[in-house]
Amino acid sequence: MHKSIQNIAGKVDIDKDLIFLLVIGGLYALGIFLSNTFVNIYLWKQSGDYVTIAMYNLGIYLLQPITFIFAGKIAKKVDRVIVLRVGVTVLSLFFLSVLIIAEDASVYNFLLGSLLGIGYGFYWLAFNVLTFEITEPESRDFFNGFLGILQSFGGMIGPLLAGTIILKMPATMGYTTIFTISFVLFISAVICSFFLKRRQAEGSFHFRRVLIEKRNNKNWGKILNAHVFQGLREGIFLFVIAIWVYLTTKSEFALGMFNLFLSGLSLVFYFVVTKWIKPSMRKKSILFGAILLYVSIFIILFDISYYKLMIYAAIIGIAYPIINVPYVSMTYDVIGKAWKAKDFRIEYIVVRELFVNIGRVVAILSFLIAIYVFPAEKIIPFLLIIFGAGHLFIYFFVKDIFLGSPHKKDFMIKEQLTDEKDR
Repeated sequence: MHKSIQNIAGKVDIDKDLIFLLVIGGLYALGIFLSNTFVNIYLWKQSGDYVTIAMYNLGIYLLQPITFIFAGKIAKKVDRVIVLRVGVTVLSLFFLSVLIIAEDASVYNFLLGSLLGIGYGFYWLAFNVLTFEITEPESRDFFNGFLGILQSFGGMIGPLLAGTIILKMPATMGYTTIFTISFVLFISAVICSFFLKRRQAEGSFHFRRVLIEKRNNKNWGKILNAHVFQGLREGIFLFVIAIWVYLTTKSEFALGMFNLFLSGLSLVFYFVVTKWIKPSMRKKSILFGAILLYVSIFIILFDISYYKLMIYAAIIGIAYPIINVPYVSMTYDVIGKAWKAKDFRIEYIVVRELFVNIGRVVAILSFLIAIYVFPAEKIIPFLLIIFGAGHLFIYFFVKDIFLGSPHKKDFMIKEQLTDEKDR
């Protein structure tokens, strides 16, 4: 496996930790894609209303940033690999809880969402910090691209497998089966984490200091604002589209095919983007992908059909890799050049996640207020038009980010970590 990855990476140095982090990311993606989309459908079939689904997702996005802050404090005291392990374990407990609660899941929608948010918080804090430390500036685009490939593969196999299982089995048995498989996949990810090298952090947790650093560091302020607008789109799109596909087709298998088509194209374009889009092309790539993403919304807004949903899936399957690979790499580079990045790298990751979830929570609260005041079927298309523009605003914030190094004191985090290790 190491050799095949090395062939794809070309001249980029690949070490063992990077490979295991990719494997963990792949297992995570398969486990989440197998079941999490269908948790929304599972809750919908029990309740039949958008409020239940929105409250479930609100629980996720409220608890995720709170957990990020808590996990950040812990990661300053203990091995970050242990924090990763805790996150994957909590995600395992989430699927176990869904299995146990079963038919009453919609009653405990907010609590289940909160548990998932806690798991996400621990997992993504550790995963992002480890990504930051294990990758170098020259390997960052490769890592993000290859991780995107694994996520796309999980997005292809997971929902299609889940849809097939639910189609072939009695309703409750099908859902029980897919939640059980996800549970096993997360346990496997926990086992893989034991192969990662221990990584200890030192010092106090300076969350507030890094939060106000955006006043001094224009790049940091701009990338944080971009993440708020990223969250605005993600907040409602992640569940509304899945519900629309199910309502249009009345079939979990059709939802699986939708995700297969979307992720299949993403898989191809993650390969293309990883290979061809260089750092100098990042901003143009983000703009092009954002325009593509926004235009795609109008295909399904007012005259929805499964055929149009599949066209929409194809377009966003192309657009997301074009945006995500350069955007994520640029974010890590901004952090890498930020003030005291060596000492406060965990705090920078935590603050970034806080801003993403601010956007998500604002979107969901706006959604809940809107469907309380207006009929859901009438207002949701307009909400998608408004919040769907989120990624366009990302470009307007990142276009003026300058990552040059006019002063010798500006150097990348990986070099700092290497110097620290040598001492």
